Amino acid sequence: MLQTIEGIYENGQIIFNEKPPNKENVKVFITFTEEKTNSKKLKERRFGTLKGTFKMADDFNEELEDFQDYK
Repeated sequence: MLQTIEGIYENGQIIFNEKPPNKENVKVFITFTEEKTNSKKLKERRFGTLKGTFKMADDFNEELEDFQDYK
């Protein structure tokens, strides 16, 4: 069984964010990501911020002339 546990590598040590399962003598794979832990958090996105920015054509749902032959 594979299990992923998030942690931080700092000063030569790995600090887990949660306790690993209590198993002895298991193989461990460590993957380092480029993500920095001190990076700025993204602003929370709000719904409706682009409302009124885009306008659909009045005939948006009408059949296209290019497909008239396929009726």
